[in-house]
Parts: sequence; C-alpha cells; structure tokens
Amino acid sequence: MAEFLQTGLGTALLIILQGILVIAFVMISLLFLVYGDRKIWAAVQMRRGPNVVGPWGLLQTVADALKYVVKEIVIPAGADKFVFMLAPMLSFVLALLAWAVIPIAQGWVLSDINVAILFVFAVSSLEVYGVIMGGWASNSKYPFLGSLRSAAQMISYEVSLGLIIIGIIISTGSMNFSAIVAAQKGNLGLLDWYWLPHLPMVVLFFISALAETNRPPFDLPEAESELVAGYQVEYSSTPFLLFMAGEYIAIWLMSALLSLLFFGGWLSPIPGLPDGAFWMVAKMAVFFFLFSMVKAIVPRYRYDQLMRIGWKVFLPLSLGWVVIVAFLAKYEIFGHFWARWTIGI
Repeated sequence: MAEFLQTGLGTALLIILQGILVIAFVMISLLFLVYGDRKIWAAVQMRRGPNVVGPWGLLQTVADALKYVVKEIVIPAGADKFVFMLAPMLSFVLALLAWAVIPIAQGWVLSDINVAILFVFAVSSLEVYGVIMGGWASNSKYPFLGSLRSAAQMISYEVSLGLIIIGIIISTGSMNFSAIVAAQKGNLGLLDWYWLPHLPMVVLFFISALAETNRPPFDLPEAESELVAGYQVEYSSTPFLLFMAGEYIAIWLMSALLSLLFFGGWLSPIPGLPDGAFWMVAKMAVFFFLFSMVKAIVPRYRYDQLMRIGWKVFLPLSLGWVVIVAFLAKYEIFGHFWARWTIGI
C-alpha cells in the first residue's frame, strides 16, 4: 500500500480522498450552522425555531435543501443564461476552495503551504465576482444595484482585514497557519495567544468579517426592506441554494481565521490539557454563535454609515496598528510579546 501511494496514481487518489474529507467536513458543518443560526434567532425572539423535521428539528436544514433542489430553476427573460448560472457556482466553489489551506489540527490540512494567508486572501477577494456576475446577468435594476453595493462593501473591508492580518504576519514572521498557531504556544495557555498582544484588532477583524460576508448589521447588498434581497432576487431553486451555502461557508471560514490568527487554533486554553481538533472546532463554533447573536440583536446600518466606518475608522486604525506592531516587534518591546518570530518558529 505504501508503495502504491508513492506512485503518481496513488498520490492523486490520496489528494482526492483528502479533498473529499475537507468538503465533507465543511458541508456537514453547514447543516448544523444553518440549524444553529435559526435556533439562536428563535431563542432571542422567544420562540421555538425548527422543531418538527427530525429529532429537535435537526433535519429541517436537509428538508429545506431538498426543497430547493427539486424546485424549478427560473431564469429571467433577457438574462445572460451562462453567466446567470455560473455566478452561484463560482461563489460556492471559491468559498470551498479557501478551505484547502485551513488546518483543523497539527498536520490536518490539505495543503500546508507557506503562503496560506495570501492564498485565502486571494480566493476570498475573487468571491466578489460571483456577486457582481449574478447581479449583472439577472437583467434587472435591483439585483444590479445590490451587486454594486456588495462589491463596494466587500472591497472596502478587505483592505482592513488585510492590514490586520499583516500585524499577525509581522509578529510571526510567516504566512503559514501552522507556524502562526505554533507561535502562540506557551506555558500560559490562552494568555499566550495573539488576542492579547493584538487585542484592538480582534474587534476590528470580527466587525470587518461581518461586513465582508454580508452579515447583519452590514447586510446592505441583500437588505429586504430596501433592495428586495439585492443580487439574489432573481434566483430560485439550486442557484439560490448555492449562493446561500457559499455565504455560510464564508462565515465558517472567518470563524476559522479568527481561531487561527488570534485564539491559538487547536491549542488548548488550559495548560496541561491536550491540544487537538476539538479545540479548533469549539472555538469556531463560539465565533459563529457571536455572528448569529449580532444578527439577532444589532439593528442594520445605513450604507453611508457602513462605508464611513470602513474607510474613515477601520482603515486608519488598522494601518496605524501595522506601524505600531512593526516598531514593537523590531525593538522587541516586552521581549517576545509581539516579536514571536525571534523564538525560531
């Protein structure tokens, strides 16, 4: 068996199986994310939420997915059919593609490349094209307006996200996620993680992630009261399902990035307890819970307020933080507090 895996066919088969495992993890998580999202909203609104299909309503997400799959695909007259169908597929595939470099535990990653952060940032930046293509191909003013708003919003907050991540890269000296997690390992547990030295940026990263994934209170591209669901308004059946799945996968990805960059990834928060995938998934679940709570309790911003926060508040703060961290790391203020790259990771 070992000899077969060393051949070209064996290597290709191994990569395919590993890819299937990653996709299975993401898609199974997706079922529970949608269910958890609806249950959290219901609890805040003092109602039951999904509770009929399956035990405790656990199969409600499966039933909804089947409903979308069997419905007729309606394409508007005058729409560009090829681009109209390509847009949701592009959004879904790009959202999945970023998971190729996301480690769940030590060595549990499809591709442990040295420029993993750059890869994730590049793939995430391309997701805006799916939204623009969907709005333009619908041949309707409302979807097109929604897609333009989404493009401006996503590009604006990608700048802040990138600058915040640069601070982490300066501290670690690497763009590899495994190296970033290793740099947060110490004898103090959660006090060794990057959330403490980079504390101001944790909040900015979380808020920027809300805007980047079009989540409330920054869901302006699909605000029902203003744009009738925005760029998705002409979509139904499986294409709409792909858009929605891509959005939730992107939220799950942001939860993973928060865990890896600031909260130690798969490292145990308590010294002495073993590290592992359980901690990584648990941290991601906590961040997704925060995403859901924000949607349930925070009112929606106006679009001008959204753009003002992105360009006039987050951009100067994140840019200033890069300069501050570079200074603190260069001169090793407080030892290795900001300069983890000197430890020899």
